[in-house]
Amino acid sequence: MAAVEIVITREETDDDWMRRAACKGLTHLFFPAPAERPQARERREATARQVCAGCVVNDTCQVYARDHHEYGFWGGESEDERHAAGYRLIAPIGVRARNAG
Repeated sequence: MAAVEIVITREETDDDWMRRAACKGLTHLFFPAPAERPQARERREATARQVCAGCVVNDTCQVYARDHHEYGFWGGESEDERHAAGYRLIAPIGVRARNAG
């Protein structure tokens, strides 16, 4: 049996801005719980939007989410808002999957 060498590398990214984000520690506001109801999502995203409004890295966060096809609420935008702005998720789900094109 031959020995196999596995090498794992991490892509270098400039993510220092994440340490200054107002959302640090508030993950529950920016990513939905399983089977989240529409009304709960509206309330959660409204609260997340308030956090983003006062964040010093909001613009950087929004660009990052758009460029990296992120899920969740980033830079004051929901997945649906990024999708409507022309930034597609790599593996869309739900309504976006039916209307992706």
